[in-house]
Amino acid sequence: MPVAFGINEILETLRMIEVENLDIRTVTLGISLQDCRGGDVRTVTEKIKEKVVKYAGNLVAVADEIEKDYGVPIINKRVSVTPISLVAALDSPEEYVECALALDEAAKEVGVDFIGGFSALVHKGLTRQDKLLMDSIPEALAGTERVCSSVNVATTRAGINMDAVYEMGKIIKRTAALTADADSIGCAKLVVFCNIPEDNPFMAGALHGVGEPEATINVGVSGPGTVLRAIEKHHHADFGTLAEIIKKTAFKVTRMGELVGKEASERLNIPFGIVDLSLAPTPAVGDSVADILEAMGIARCGGPGTTAALAMLNDAVKKGGAMATSYVGGLSGAFIPVSEDAGLGRAVESGALTLDKLEAMTSVCSVGLDMIALPGSISAEIIAAIIADEAAIGMVNHKTTAVRVIPVEGKKAGEKVTFGGLLGGCTIMPYKNVDPSGFVAHGGRIPAPIQALNN
Repeated sequence: MPVAFGINEILETLRMIEVENLDIRTVTLGISLQDCRGGDVRTVTEKIKEKVVKYAGNLVAVADEIEKDYGVPIINKRVSVTPISLVAALDSPEEYVECALALDEAAKEVGVDFIGGFSALVHKGLTRQDKLLMDSIPEALAGTERVCSSVNVATTRAGINMDAVYEMGKIIKRTAALTADADSIGCAKLVVFCNIPEDNPFMAGALHGVGEPEATINVGVSGPGTVLRAIEKHHHADFGTLAEIIKKTAFKVTRMGELVGKEASERLNIPFGIVDLSLAPTPAVGDSVADILEAMGIARCGGPGTTAALAMLNDAVKKGGAMATSYVGGLSGAFIPVSEDAGLGRAVESGALTLDKLEAMTSVCSVGLDMIALPGSISAEIIAAIIADEAAIGMVNHKTTAVRVIPVEGKKAGEKVTFGGLLGGCTIMPYKNVDPSGFVAHGGRIPAPIQALNN
């Protein structure tokens, strides 16, 4: 049944939509491909295309209907699938590229913006299929338009697979080189995780986990502009009051997300999964997480106090969302994707926000080092070490962290790059050119932190 709303709540939500950039960032349909196993590459790819088209054929039309009926903007319609390394037991990277092409064709046929799940879960080790899929990622992302890829290299219980971490450093570099003619944009569709969630609706890290049903509807809401306006009205309030204001705002945003998710579920006859209540910024003015932090009194995002302000914001968003729905999932919190957030971009350009500070902020935010453009000269070893550092934060703190960095071929720190659309653009950030080769070359697995002396 749809969620019940009072008239005042409806009017306030309409104002949020019209004035404060409130939207449903994505309705993502998760699809299990576990019954697509078996046979040669042609058989597998045909099964994959048939299954995606069968379940997602009406997704865009239904989302458009809901948008029209309720006046709620739905920015993206997406599909996530079972990690392909678990589905396709193929014999070469080239055959996995064919799988990626099949996913891309299916995504185009059903009209979704992105399809996620060209993925591998390698936090404790690599199977033959994992290795072949990972080897295919650069070519797969260079040759497709809508396919997104993710690799989970660490968990709190397994530790960090440093062999996979080093390999991903090399894969990111190869992906950048193969898409150099488009400012290495292939890397914007590739993310490396610690503690990857099985129900994340956001790209590039969405996949349909093995614990999920045959199909499910997951919704990602967004509301940085709404939170910003609420704080601006109470900018002299103490932090306890600000936290309460953020909680109430997140509650309203999440209620709208659940309404849309359950409506889509009913119309598609597919179970409703979760609402991911992350504050997901866009390049639009007034739709920035950095602006929220600055409205709290931080002179420029990245300056002293930024991490504390972000921690409060993230916690208040989660508390408010948890009161609004029993189905919170995905990542849920505040995103800090540099190229996608105009305020973060300004902070980088001014020099206030550095890579080191962003790493500190990821210890309290929703994900990690996200959509960061780096000089093309950065080595695979430094990228791997950055991934390892971020994975360590996630592993020790029992949270999801991720790295989506874009080493832009042929460009240097201080130059600008534009990716377009929701991916935005930003200033290329400098990095510490200190060689970590001796560290990442050890290989093996960094053991998980002790939780207790029982499993």
